[in-house]
Amino acid sequence: MLNSDTASRPAVRPVPTTGAAPAARWSRARWLLLFATCIVIALDGLDVSMVGVALPSIGKDLGLQAGALQWIVSGYVLGYGSLLLLGGRLADLLGRRTVLLVALSVFTVASLAGGLSMDAGLLIASRFVKGVAAAFTAPAAFSLITTNFEEGPERNKAISIFTTFAASGFSLGLIMSGLMTSLSWRWTFLFSVPLAILALVLGFFFVPKDARERGAGHDVVGAILLAAGMLLLVYTVVSAPGAGWGSLPTVLGFVVAGALLTAFVILELRVRHPLIRFGIFRVAAVLRANLTAITLFGSYVSFQFVLTLYLQDVLGWSPLGMALALLPTGLVVVTSAPFADRLIDRFGPTVLIIVGLGSLSAGYLLFLRLGTAPVYWLDVLPPVVLLGIGFGIGFPAIQVQATTGVHDDEQGLAAGLVQTSAQVGGALALAVTTALIAGGPAAVGGHDPAGLAEQLAQYRPGLYLSAGLALAGLLIAALPRRRRLAVQPG
Repeated sequence: MLNSDTASRPAVRPVPTTGAAPAARWSRARWLLLFATCIVIALDGLDVSMVGVALPSIGKDLGLQAGALQWIVSGYVLGYGSLLLLGGRLADLLGRRTVLLVALSVFTVASLAGGLSMDAGLLIASRFVKGVAAAFTAPAAFSLITTNFEEGPERNKAISIFTTFAASGFSLGLIMSGLMTSLSWRWTFLFSVPLAILALVLGFFFVPKDARERGAGHDVVGAILLAAGMLLLVYTVVSAPGAGWGSLPTVLGFVVAGALLTAFVILELRVRHPLIRFGIFRVAAVLRANLTAITLFGSYVSFQFVLTLYLQDVLGWSPLGMALALLPTGLVVVTSAPFADRLIDRFGPTVLIIVGLGSLSAGYLLFLRLGTAPVYWLDVLPPVVLLGIGFGIGFPAIQVQATTGVHDDEQGLAAGLVQTSAQVGGALALAVTTALIAGGPAAVGGHDPAGLAEQLAQYRPGLYLSAGLALAGLLIAALPRRRRLAVQPG
């Protein structure tokens, strides 16, 4: 039988009218709360992007090929994407402050361990632990924003600042990685440690204690099924290129993961206090935001992986040279994202998502012109600027759309959903990209035109995938909306 909460709770919370009075000036404590959460989400962005530029250096130092290097990225994605939904829901149930501080402490220790790792196995393990920790810090930080700032212009401003740090961390991580890798790839992991400590101190003093969700109980069996199902699903996805998409371990992994997640859904529809209330998916904005998050992050993770290997391993660019080449992306994100809240207030998040994904699509399509002797000002700079514009306005708009109209006691769930969608999209795209570019000739790094052309042909399918994903997201975002009906029971 369906639980009583699901039957009685409205699916959507009324959205404040645009004529609401302007928000009061924020106090110093409120700004520091926002700053603490911004550091947390920036660390997540930095951790994903900084390792990308360092991959060739890590591979040379530890003797890893492209298939093994994938696990430096996928180890983090495995822990992060598998447990984000659980992390977001436990933040609602156990208290966002508690979850944030405990998980951030684990993140700090794992960052230090990764930077000091002497072998690939320990490095990948530390990346997995960091991903697990981030699966709890990211939704806790985001739901602290959505529960401490009133929905409407005030929350849009806070989310705009929050996502500016997230997108800037992701974009500027490419640049910082170039600088750090020039010293040693280990600094790309150690760089996060002092920032994490700062976030811990600010969080301890300025993140307010929040009430746990009362009387909700703890769906322990559901939590175990969800964690096991998601962990096996993401593991199967990221290991499929090496094992083979049609191999027995891959097929069996998908079957067992599907069975676990099916059992979770059946359980959630029957228990009195579910871990996840599936009525949240009846909110059309939430569903669209999650689908576009998959395409936005999937396309960019795939693009970054291919471009990093091609420019460094094939064309022989240095990590610093590549970082400087991609600098305009970070600068555009930093300068455009802070104005996203005003654009969202004026045009709504849907318009900005369409414009953002359109800009990303155009950037990827322009990169398809990339040849064996690219001219930076003609072949690299224009698409790099378009990618910055797309991220700068598209990413904040997706975050706003994903949580608009959702009840306070489910903000952690909504935040976990959209971040899970992004990470699973990235994992899927990365796994497919690795399969597409695997089996080609080894990188020569020389100047033979025929060899370089052969290398480019090997990597080009990854660029096609990025462009295709962005265009799919653009189509989803631009589909006509149904006329808004009266709120129905969830």
